[in-house]
Amino acid sequence: MTHWVAVVNAKAGGSDDPALDEALEVLRSDGSLDVHRTSDVDDLTKAVEASIGGVLAVVGGDGSIHAVVNAADRAGRLDDVEIAIVPLGTGNDFVRTLGLVADPVEAARQAVATPARPADVVRDDTGRIVVNAAHVGIGAEANLRAEPWKKALGPVGYAIGAIVSGVTGKGFHAGVRVDGVEVELPHRLLQVAVGNGRYVGGGAPLLPDADPFDGRLDVAISWSEPRLRRLAYAWRLRKGRHPMRDDVIYRKAERVEVAGEPIPVNVDGEVCGEQRRHTWAVEPGRLLLRAPAAD
Repeated sequence: MTHWVAVVNAKAGGSDDPALDEALEVLRSDGSLDVHRTSDVDDLTKAVEASIGGVLAVVGGDGSIHAVVNAADRAGRLDDVEIAIVPLGTGNDFVRTLGLVADPVEAARQAVATPARPADVVRDDTGRIVVNAAHVGIGAEANLRAEPWKKALGPVGYAIGAIVSGVTGKGFHAGVRVDGVEVELPHRLLQVAVGNGRYVGGGAPLLPDADPFDGRLDVAISWSEPRLRRLAYAWRLRKGRHPMRDDVIYRKAERVEVAGEPIPVNVDGEVCGEQRRHTWAVEPGRLLLRAPAAD
């Protein structure tokens, strides 16, 4: 018998989805279930504490997963909590990487049947945990430019934002170090992306080889070329073919540093304030996660 604690964002639109009740019944059938409808950090911390010895089911998308994992980390419980995911968000990019089904009811059944295994997390220089991906440059700009389109067009809105950013963006001045080694860059940077997850923006394969169980983080570095080449980069990104370009460096690493002019960063889908320095380091096997084994 498993004790389940389900975290549902009380402010999210999906919290009144008819499929939610059915998914929760699937969890309840496996043992006992407490439902925490959370609206702030204190609510999340209480849910984390209540789940110790059981399984914490995150009902939502990438933002919800990010919030719960960081709440567990701040409470000093990251090593004590077991997490499952019942997708109910719009993007669900991390779910795609994990190979979880998108339907919340089927995902609940999958969570019940799947044993937990240790997954990696990425920590940035502010102490914040990145669950899926973080990126600076054209990706953060694309997220901002896509906002007017995303409600009507969904993932296609991110593509529009990326194309517009590819045409208008001029890049930024910064240096990049990968595992302590300076990367030689012929031009201004266009984008630096790191993470455990393959997808951003509702399905764009920004880090197509990423694996949250391999003990490494993936990094993609691209630099600014003439406008048509920037546009081509944005277009190929939608198919995950950008690492083949000669203006992209793609590697596996343990630590990545970007330092230069102030730029914002997109962390798990949320654009955060500008900083001159961004650092990310992998922490292997820190998150006990119910996810199917890779094929």
